[in-house]
Amino acid sequence: MALLKWPKPGQNRSVPSEDAAEGRMPLMDHLRELRNRLIIALLGLVAGIIIGLVFFDPIWAFITKPYCNLPASQVLRKGECTFAIRGVFEAFFVNLKVAALFAVVVSSPVWLYQIWAFVTPGLYRNEKRYSATFLGMAIPLFLAGAALAYVIMDKGLSILLGFAPANAIPLLEMDDYLTYALVMLIIFGVSFELPLLMVFLNVIGVLPHATVAAHRRMVIFIMFVFAAVATPSTDPFSMIALALPMVLLFALAEGFMYLRERRMAAKGDDFSHLSDDEASALPDEVSPLDSDTTDSDPAK
Repeated sequence: MALLKWPKPGQNRSVPSEDAAEGRMPLMDHLRELRNRLIIALLGLVAGIIIGLVFFDPIWAFITKPYCNLPASQVLRKGECTFAIRGVFEAFFVNLKVAALFAVVVSSPVWLYQIWAFVTPGLYRNEKRYSATFLGMAIPLFLAGAALAYVIMDKGLSILLGFAPANAIPLLEMDDYLTYALVMLIIFGVSFELPLLMVFLNVIGVLPHATVAAHRRMVIFIMFVFAAVATPSTDPFSMIALALPMVLLFALAEGFMYLRERRMAAKGDDFSHLSDDEASALPDEVSPLDSDTTDSDPAK
């Protein structure tokens, strides 16, 4: 395990203990740490892929449940959900895709921690606090969006397959359905992150509430357009199911921005009205450093 060995603070490699404790190290040590954390993350993914291949059948049953609940999935075999396979290697690659998806989800605590542990030593204390807060909110929001997509997926499929004539038999391929399901889950999950991105930009001072309030109607309209274009099913039910939660989260994010800026203005810490070239006012009270400098003046 020499490859994963990392010198402890205090060992005389090239990093003093004080610098190692504060996250400062030479470039080669940064690259070594990056290599080690990538190896650990990849090992977690490989372990997840192996588990996903072993338990492929229950995972595939869970993914295909929205389609298998439809009568159209049981046309060829009564009481049994069926899929079509067009190529020789299609079933094999579907197994790999499902196992890889399972591995990314299951091993997420491992690779997320490796990213967090690599980045946080270079952040200030308040940046670490903000990063931990936003990461803790981003994961539940993404899961909530993916869960909503999973719940409404059968409704969208039912609407789309309902356009087929009576003498047509739906032959949905495994790879096509898997692609559709993945796109739905990712689109809904990422869309739920957009209001959180607004809050983050507001916290760092890039996006003030006044700008959001001035373009509120346009933003809501763009959300509906995005929901219509992004959902792969293109049915109105999926579009509305994505757009309405986005609008609700947008309203919550805007309310948070308004209350935050109002609280900052009450404390006198709001500088959003200043231009980029305008300096903020300095406090009038005397700093303890100024008094120390005055007391140590040799002229006195």
